[in-house]
Amino acid sequence: MRVDGILGTRETSTTTTTRNKWLKRREMVIVVLGVVLHAVYMLSIFDIYFKTPIVHGMDPVPPRFVGPAKRLVLLVADGLRADKFYEPDSKGDYRAPFLRSVIKNQGRWGVSHARPPTESRPGHVALIAGFYEDPSAVTKGWKANPVEFDSVFNQSRHTISYGSPDIVPIFCGALPHSTWNTYPHEFEDFATDASFLDEWSFDQLQSLFNRSNQHPKIKELLLQDNLVIFLHLLGCDSNGHAHRPFSSIYLNNVKVVDHIAERVYSLLEGYYKDNRSAYIFTADHGMSDKGSHGDGHPTNTDTPLVVWGAGVRYPKPVSNTNHFDHVFRFVDEHAHDMPTPAEWGLDGIERVDVNQADITPLMSSLLGLPCPVNSVGNLPLEYINMSEADKVEAVLANTKQILNQFLQKSHIKQSNSLYFKHFKPLAQYSSILDQIENQISVRDYEAALKLSENLRSLALQGLHYFQTYDWLMLMSVITLGYIGWMVCLVLHVLQSYTSLPEHILKKEPAFSHRNNSGKVYLCGCLLMGVICIVLILEHSPPLYHAYIAMTVFLWTRILSEYHFILSLWRHLRGRKFNYIVQLLAISIVSIFILELLVHSFTKRELYTWCFLVTGVVACFYLFNTIPKRSGIPIFVFVACWFLSVFTLMPAEIPDNNQLVIVSGAMIIIIGASARWLDLHSERNKYWLSICCHELKKPRFPVLFYLQALLVGLASVMVSVSTSHRTENKELHGVHQLINWSIAGFSLVLPLFSENGLLSRLTSIFLGFAPAFLLLSIGYEAVFYGALALVLVSWILFENSLLHFSTNKKSSPHMRNREEHNLENDSRDLQLSDVRIPLIFMVLFNVAFFGTGNFASIASFEISSVYRFITIFSPFLMAALLIFKLFIPFVLVICAFSAITKLLRVPRLGLYFLVILLSDVMTIHFFFLVRNKGSWMEIGNSISHFGIMSAQVVFVLLLLAVTNIYTKDIQIRSTSPSSRKAR
Repeated sequence: MRVDGILGTRETSTTTTTRNKWLKRREMVIVVLGVVLHAVYMLSIFDIYFKTPIVHGMDPVPPRFVGPAKRLVLLVADGLRADKFYEPDSKGDYRAPFLRSVIKNQGRWGVSHARPPTESRPGHVALIAGFYEDPSAVTKGWKANPVEFDSVFNQSRHTISYGSPDIVPIFCGALPHSTWNTYPHEFEDFATDASFLDEWSFDQLQSLFNRSNQHPKIKELLLQDNLVIFLHLLGCDSNGHAHRPFSSIYLNNVKVVDHIAERVYSLLEGYYKDNRSAYIFTADHGMSDKGSHGDGHPTNTDTPLVVWGAGVRYPKPVSNTNHFDHVFRFVDEHAHDMPTPAEWGLDGIERVDVNQADITPLMSSLLGLPCPVNSVGNLPLEYINMSEADKVEAVLANTKQILNQFLQKSHIKQSNSLYFKHFKPLAQYSSILDQIENQISVRDYEAALKLSENLRSLALQGLHYFQTYDWLMLMSVITLGYIGWMVCLVLHVLQSYTSLPEHILKKEPAFSHRNNSGKVYLCGCLLMGVICIVLILEHSPPLYHAYIAMTVFLWTRILSEYHFILSLWRHLRGRKFNYIVQLLAISIVSIFILELLVHSFTKRELYTWCFLVTGVVACFYLFNTIPKRSGIPIFVFVACWFLSVFTLMPAEIPDNNQLVIVSGAMIIIIGASARWLDLHSERNKYWLSICCHELKKPRFPVLFYLQALLVGLASVMVSVSTSHRTENKELHGVHQLINWSIAGFSLVLPLFSENGLLSRLTSIFLGFAPAFLLLSIGYEAVFYGALALVLVSWILFENSLLHFSTNKKSSPHMRNREEHNLENDSRDLQLSDVRIPLIFMVLFNVAFFGTGNFASIASFEISSVYRFITIFSPFLMAALLIFKLFIPFVLVICAFSAITKLLRVPRLGLYFLVILLSDVMTIHFFFLVRNKGSWMEIGNSISHFGIMSAQVVFVLLLLAVTNIYTKDIQIRSTSPSSRKAR
């Protein structure tokens, strides 16, 4: 009596009580270790990808020139697209006549390129502080500053600001030398034309200037140098969201902001009459055609830029000699220096594009102020009208300010590092500065300018170098940790759920006596002690200790199994070549499927192809394995193709109550069909193991009819509740009570169903159906039935393979093992059993993405809970939404547990294989985490990594919960007692 295991054979399947206790303790240790490891490693992305770029401790660099402007006006039209600003309207008239006249006669123009996330706060931080939003803001929300930072407003003598309550307080709320005001949040009403918000900001500024004639203190404030005036004009953003950027309201708002710019210019020039005011008009981000922003589409990243006034160059005609190479400068990853669109009517005037952060040093240079200490912007000289000497001094001040950041980061890192790696290109930065000073002293301004720009570029590269200084070490440690964890899982599965240990003992009797694990653990502790001392001396964060300790522990544990690994290698070398090929083929197919699942997180359509192909392959395989008259191949084919439709449907589920009601009838039909097959399958041996016709009579023979009645009643309540709510705008109390009663009562009924596999799963399917129907608004109700059909197909497929292999081997053990108790006859895992966790992973992920995107807000449609509650209650509503999302997972887990009983395999053993496979995906998602892009792209990359990391707990909890329903399933056993699966 010999049974093939994963890597060997075993002579007997009997396990002792002592081994069972040892195995349970070891399983508990592995589970706890997995939970701790994934929790700790999940935090690593915030030390790697989301570390603040801001560094403190630098002194501002005072410029060695006098700024040409005494005051500067910054006008930011929130949400204004470049194309809508520059292009003419349908009548051929331009929407911004004043600013176009400025472009043609007084100043300079171009496109300011914003870096995603194209949101209001990051855009204003780039404009006013000169750096791109602190990545840690994504974890803390961008209403509050994660860290304090310098800005042009800080460096000014006084700042006057009016506008949105979401933007102005960020920069002026804690600024003592500022005068500011905001309108109430209630003013931001999407149902109205929001251009009045822009008028409000201008009225506040005009009122201040008017009052200055009666208040000497205000007049004194307005007459001082280094004054900054900031108007935040929110109208275009609000109107774009509410009415879309092609609407007449949005396009008219462009005329409004142009008129405000004209009035601001007239107000200041009439007040000061000294021609010492500089003006900058731009936007923080654009607006997509759908009325949204955040991503890197050109409609969101391309914003207008018009600069004029004191210290600004006049317009210059386009010529072949004034083309500037800006390839390295732009941050929105789109092609630039493209021909100006002909419809803009500006192709004859030189256009100078900039990065959004470049506007910060431009403002500082116009005023003669130190640039904000954390700015990474490059001063755009094409906008400045200054002498050659002053231009060089301005660029040099910009360079020194960025270089100071580099030096401070270098100093901090060097002071905390025992082995420090310098940024070699800037090893001789002081000599470069001396060369620049020498060139300035001999008035070779062109050479000095080139050296300054090169040094600035190197300093920016150095900043990136230190921003990612620990990346290689941390990513290596985390990757080694994940690999070590997966190796530990493989060793645990091989030692605990296969025949390999007994096979090795048979070949190498001395194996059990060669245990040097104590020495290995001692060496591991010493190594960890040394590493901890080094980390303490380097003042490393506490989590660095945790990352390295976890990795060292895992590899110490692996090395302690050195003799087992060596025996395993010898065993593999002794196997036939065909077996090695089979092992490699299964590994390659597994990795291919897992990579397919990784890409399915962003492309749900992959599941459609997956099930189309699976339906065809499984059908042909079963046709060649079992008789055609069984009907199973056709059923598997139809079920897979039916489920493949849903991942082509929109993630935003449209309302369709009629479809939900029809789905109730479909669920009853599926349940009735399963019930009929359960009671009339005596002649089909491929159904025998999963049916209950040979088991004892059910305790409650009318249970099926009661469950079908509840499903039908739930369908009726879907119609009644929806129509009543539509008419009265509030859920009737009686309807609410009925819905809660139906959903709650139906969840208990499966516990009283028959113990046969198909009958119990049918009861579970019908038991969760009423709650799911009452929480459904569209096609997801049909998905529930389609998923159940595929799960039955999976069970039938496994059952067919089981009988085929039994008949083929015809061993006494294989013929008689159905008569034994499961706990005493849990067979060894075989190499072919890898298909079970793989299929489980596919179906589990389909439960994520079959009706939307579990990782996206699109799946959380609040109207799903309106049949239970309409009064806003965030915790109860969230609980109902999460419960709805978990129901498909419950079906998958129940089918998984049933298959482990059907095949007599240890459920925890397959659970560990599931975690092993999911961690292959986890490592991939670890490298896909993004710290650039829209908030959605950044957030989704974090959630994808978090979802896979959490599966070690998520799947285990679902197994524990569903065990209530599946623990007493019997597979044609003669024993009347119910049995628990491990």
